[in-house]
Amino acid sequence: MDGQFKSNRVTTVAGATPFKLLYDYYRLSSYQERRHQPGVLDFTFGDPHDPPSDAYVEILRESLIPQHELWFAYNLGDAQAVQAATDSLRRYLGLPFEPKDVHLTTGGFAAISVALKVVGDPGDEVVYSLPPWFFYEGTILEAGLVPVKVSVNRETFDLDLDAIASAITPRTRIVIVNSPNNPTGRIYPVETLQRLAALLEEASERNGRRIFLISDEAYNRIVFDGARFRSPVEFYPWSFLAYSYGKTLLSPGERIGYLAPSPAMPEREGIRDAIEALQMCGGWLFPNSSMQHALPRLETLTFDIPLFQRKRDVMVEALRSIGYRVRVPEGTFYLFPKSPLEDDAAFIAALAREGVLVLPGRMFETPGFFRVSLTPTMQTIEQSIPRFAAAFARAAETTPAS
Repeated sequence: MDGQFKSNRVTTVAGATPFKLLYDYYRLSSYQERRHQPGVLDFTFGDPHDPPSDAYVEILRESLIPQHELWFAYNLGDAQAVQAATDSLRRYLGLPFEPKDVHLTTGGFAAISVALKVVGDPGDEVVYSLPPWFFYEGTILEAGLVPVKVSVNRETFDLDLDAIASAITPRTRIVIVNSPNNPTGRIYPVETLQRLAALLEEASERNGRRIFLISDEAYNRIVFDGARFRSPVEFYPWSFLAYSYGKTLLSPGERIGYLAPSPAMPEREGIRDAIEALQMCGGWLFPNSSMQHALPRLETLTFDIPLFQRKRDVMVEALRSIGYRVRVPEGTFYLFPKSPLEDDAAFIAALAREGVLVLPGRMFETPGFFRVSLTPTMQTIEQSIPRFAAAFARAAETTPAS
């Protein structure tokens, strides 16, 4: 686009580092052609690689059959859909959410965007940890807010609470936490969440201004080894929960999720009204009517945890046996191994020459790592192992001896 047609806001958002790297990779590189070439194994994004289930397709098909004249009318939140989402929140998290707390959105993306604007004023700071989801920085900038980044502990992938505390200033308005984390798969433990809550409470009192927490929980139902997920919302009442069905249903292109203020949040009645107003004025950020009609039945479908835990275990064991350093993720469907080359982009290129596509750590503002999606088929995973081994061996040949 010619620069004369760009607003300053567009230029700033488009230039956000992770967004720019992602856009260049997805649109300007040969990725779109390569991913469809025979023999190329694609481990980049969390896209489905198996056909959708017959049950999923049938639910969507039936949701398109009108049952009355307003079936496809404007819909701020179908009552049955909202009730189904509320019931699942209560069931999974054990928190007393009410239907009035649950605002259906066009995926978790919109939920985060709305939450930022509900409590953030232009110039306010938003703290989040690296490695992040691609779009935090761009979404924060689009809202007129200021991103403030801190790193997690690179060995354990735990939140660095001291770094978060040091990053908080009188302008801090929001902290974003993503658990289970994309890309590391880390689920933050109760003790960490309790300490984070105490830290935010103390900082709010010190600054004389409330700090809010946005809990990005797109993967909160994808947890392994029988673990119980504990939400940050449970420990800090001034929290928003953002959820997306695109992960558990393996259908990221079908946009539906929700934003829910904590049921313990004081004065949340006014926030409820503000959320709906922003959804309307932000471009009607409610799911399509057909997706809302489908939601009660979509809630009955379950993610195949045993299959993805098996994929995780096969891949982790294989990569470790080759020599890669990789932590076992506790949730999500990603691995975040250490690159055997300091230059992760160079190693990603080496893997691509072997016919394996993954994403570099620098795309997550964490150079020296790379992300592997586990959504490909088990057959693809097994076929990839000798290729990962070949790329590792070549990297070892080019790495100077210490």
